[in-house]
Amino acid sequence: METWKEFEANELTHSAAHHLLAIYEVGLEYGGWARVSDIARELSITRGSVSINLRALKKRGWIDTDEHHMVKLSPKGQKAVQAVMAKKAVVKAFLCSVLNVPEPQAEIDSCKIEHLISQPTGEQLVHFMRFLVSEDPLAKQVLARFKSFHDQCPESRTCDVCHGHCLIEELQHAGL
Repeated sequence: METWKEFEANELTHSAAHHLLAIYEVGLEYGGWARVSDIARELSITRGSVSINLRALKKRGWIDTDEHHMVKLSPKGQKAVQAVMAKKAVVKAFLCSVLNVPEPQAEIDSCKIEHLISQPTGEQLVHFMRFLVSEDPLAKQVLARFKSFHDQCPESRTCDVCHGHCLIEELQHAGL
């Protein structure tokens, strides 16, 4: 499979992740159960949109419903929510603590990434972050040197990162 097609192979979409997270949040107040109207309010969307999305979540086994149309996370849904929250937390910590991304932007970017990275990548990022914030003198030195590093790009044709075209310039000019 071509790499770009892997995005489409993701079982958990951005929308599904946020519906599950909303069920989790609302459920904290109501013993794990949530009403469609509460989920809609949490997500600032219509009840109809929530109902449509809940059918897909139920079909995939991420939620359970009762005879009163109340919704709760299934064990599979609970695992998905835990994984999404963990990946979001580590990505946000990395963006803020290592890359010095301002917290509001790190919140937005971690939300965009949380459901896309794989479990092994999330785990490796946790290990890397644990190392970077540890008491290891080398970790402290690396983090301090990175934070004081002022990017002075070499010529793009000799840069080991850019490989012939300046990625910083491309990012700045793209504006996306």
